[in-house]
Amino acid sequence: PLKTFAQKSNLVKHRRTHTGEKPFRCLTCQKTFAEKSNLDTHRRTHTGEKPYSCEVCKMKFADRAALTRHRRTHTGEKPYHCLTCQKTFALKSNLDKHRRTHTGEKPYSCEVCKMKFADRSTLTRHRRTHTGEKPYSCFCRVCDKRFRDKHDLIRHNRVHTGEKPYHCLTCQKTFARKSTLDKHRRTHTGEKPYSCEVCKMKFADRSTLTTHRRTHTGEKPYSCFVCEERFARKGTLKKHMSPEQKTKVSAQNKSAPETSATVDDGETSRADAGEKKKHQCRVCDKRFSFKRSLTRHNRVHTGEKPYHCLTCQKTFARKSALDEHRRTHTGEKPYHCLTCQKTFAQKSTLDEHRRTHTGEKPYHCLTCQKTFALKSTLDKHKNTHRREALSLFNLPENICPEATLDKHRRTHTGENPTVVLFVRKDLPEKEHSKTHEHSQNLTSTSLNNMTTSDIFNSHLISFYS
Repeated sequence: PLKTFAQKSNLVKHRRTHTGEKPFRCLTCQKTFAEKSNLDTHRRTHTGEKPYSCEVCKMKFADRAALTRHRRTHTGEKPYHCLTCQKTFALKSNLDKHRRTHTGEKPYSCEVCKMKFADRSTLTRHRRTHTGEKPYSCFCRVCDKRFRDKHDLIRHNRVHTGEKPYHCLTCQKTFARKSTLDKHRRTHTGEKPYSCEVCKMKFADRSTLTTHRRTHTGEKPYSCFVCEERFARKGTLKKHMSPEQKTKVSAQNKSAPETSATVDDGETSRADAGEKKKHQCRVCDKRFSFKRSLTRHNRVHTGEKPYHCLTCQKTFARKSALDEHRRTHTGEKPYHCLTCQKTFAQKSTLDEHRRTHTGEKPYHCLTCQKTFALKSTLDKHKNTHRREALSLFNLPENICPEATLDKHRRTHTGENPTVVLFVRKDLPEKEHSKTHEHSQNLTSTSLNNMTTSDIFNSHLISFYS
């Protein structure tokens, strides 16, 4: 059936959709239009005139339709709705884009690579990957950065202005990026939408999942340019590198011409080797490269344990120790062997298990040079040499546990160890007195470095090695 109109003027306008006629021309840029109202709206792009204003916020607009769309930001009106999922929209253009998520339609295609897109704006941004065009430049005169996308420029400008337009409704914390706010919200909701395909462990953000996957694949994409050691995490690489190495890296980075390189851990690295370990403990004078390392070390002296388990109230000096402890409650086992698929709650346990496959035995006895895969097995083995020494000198076996208890007590009291020496009584009086003179010249360090045969020759036995 033929389309009909109540007024002749409307029919005339309609015919132009078929004929393509555009009788109205802009005298400034010569652009033509099918309707006079469209020409009037266009002219305002040249004159800057904005005759329509919002009654609520007084914002001005060049045409009435733009004002109508803007009013919906105040009223919350969303007159356009999707017939498939009933989702509603304030703008018809947004509804049109949304419908394509259901139909899969991608009407816009790139002339260069034939890649297809659901909306024109995405195609426009994509084209710039071929042309290299970056039409949006930073307003400041400091960085002169340019961007392909207007949204990237807006986010970048916040680096200079300090603007943080996104805020958490729960704790009122503000953020410069919406994606950062979305991640933060999950700290309140506990939501973990990203899960590992191998062990089904869930994560709050995608980047943490990416890092976690490397525990399964063994991938280590970050390497030290000095020693070529590789790491799974960028942060671990930065901890590994000395301040001198970090300075060399920054000097090679053309995009950072500053004389001192700012490292992600918040410290400024300089070429001065004397600043390699500039953080010193006031109690024991031990030095550290990073302030956070000193903070953790100080807890050895203060006994502070700021991390506590919400389940059993047990406290820990390090967050990593708390994380391992929590798994005793949850039963979580995030580390798994790539050879036999066995899972473990702690990485150290996985490392020990791997040796059952590789045959590696990194722990060796200084007395008999026998090697072991586990440190605990080495410790048990050392007791065989202690028992031999006890038997040789006719000493009771209960000496060793008491000495071990004293050693353990000092972990609480912080008392400096007193070396316990046992002198052979079956020697002639002259040799017996020499052992006392010799014991005064020994320290706990020298005793710990002595093998069983050395102790035998000096006629002394230490049980604190």
